[in-house]
Amino acid sequence: MAGIMDRLARLIRANVNDMIDQAEDPEKMIDQILREMNESIVMARAQVASMIAQEKELELEAAETSKLAGEWGRKAERAVTAGKDDLAREALRRKRDNEENSKIYGEQLGVQTQAVTKLKEQLRQIEAKYQTTLGARDSLVARQRRARSQRQVAEAIVVVTPLDPSSELDRMERKIRGEEAYAMAALEVGEESFESQFQALEAESDVEDELAELKRSLGAGGSPSLTAGN
Repeated sequence: MAGIMDRLARLIRANVNDMIDQAEDPEKMIDQILREMNESIVMARAQVASMIAQEKELELEAAETSKLAGEWGRKAERAVTAGKDDLAREALRRKRDNEENSKIYGEQLGVQTQAVTKLKEQLRQIEAKYQTTLGARDSLVARQRRARSQRQVAEAIVVVTPLDPSSELDRMERKIRGEEAYAMAALEVGEESFESQFQALEAESDVEDELAELKRSLGAGGSPSLTAGN
């Protein structure tokens, strides 16, 4: 049962994939890929810009805390000079806090700088691939249209059987021979009818000759003539 279900699932996937392949239009797919790549570039640029802004903020924070650490150090010196140890201790604590903060900002800045560099490289690669795809788009579309035209011509050749000139010539010759035979037969029939008319005319002439001969013979013998109805 499991084997049948696996085969059925494989058959369904094959049919679905075939339907998808037939429905895909390479030209539209290439344009869609370019649109998606362009959208990715826009998003990547926005992300890089945001990361650069954060990098600048970390630079400012590191510089500011480093500056404050220096100022609190100088204040501690003045407090010691003035004999105010408690004030000097507070100034030194603040100096140490700012130094630690500056160190943390510096470490974060290093990580951020690496991330910005990596994102810039990825953005550069995406933009380069987009330009390559954009440049090859017309060539790919032209190749696809050429292939489609060739396939349509090939399918038309398979569907429509081309005429054989020699076979057509033979067929025309047979048709002409048939018409010639029909014309000869009609002419022969016409001649026979014409001849039969002459034969009938000659037969009628023979009857007239025989009638005249009969009249002469009867007249010579003195026999009474035949009357109508006798």
